Amino acid sequence: MDYLAQHIESLIFTAEQPISLVEIQNALEEVFGLRFQELVLEAAIVQLKNRYQDDAFAFEVVEIAGGYQFMTKAAYHATVGAFLKQIMQRRLSRAALETLSIIAYKQPVSKADMERIRGVNCDYALQKLLEKELVSIVGRSDGPGRPLLYGVGQKFMDYFGLKSLKDLPQLKEFREPEQQIGQAEAEETA
Repeated sequence: MDYLAQHIESLIFTAEQPISLVEIQNALEEVFGLRFQELVLEAAIVQLKNRYQDDAFAFEVVEIAGGYQFMTKAAYHATVGAFLKQIMQRRLSRAALETLSIIAYKQPVSKADMERIRGVNCDYALQKLLEKELVSIVGRSDGPGRPLLYGVGQKFMDYFGLKSLKDLPQLKEFREPEQQIGQAEAEETA
């Protein structure tokens, strides 16, 4: 089919979130009355990826969170980051980031477990994460009182640019370097 890659390009461009191969396939079937094979669609997506590898483009097609999305190339992250920092009204607080990291690594996890790990109440941070749709309620525990269980939401994957949870840094990657010279700086409390 002529211009298949352009039709897919328009879908990826229009989608607010990563668009899956099935969603692309369904949209094209509705328009053309044809069921495109996944191999044909994947070949068109590879064609798009190759086109956007050219240095003339500041963005590229990336497979992320089970779908495809336009993303800014790494060379332009600082520029986009500066812009987003200017327009971002509220960032995640340290408490929210701590709570989010516990959920990401321990999911599904109850609020009591989060509070046991952090050592403080997580109500406010958890509420903000739910409002931003970074986490969601994924079920109930079988334990006493059947507390709610939390896991990361789809926006978490988008927000952090992850293809899957397997892309999260492993906990062993956070260890202190074994070979250090001098003493670690004391954290400022001001």
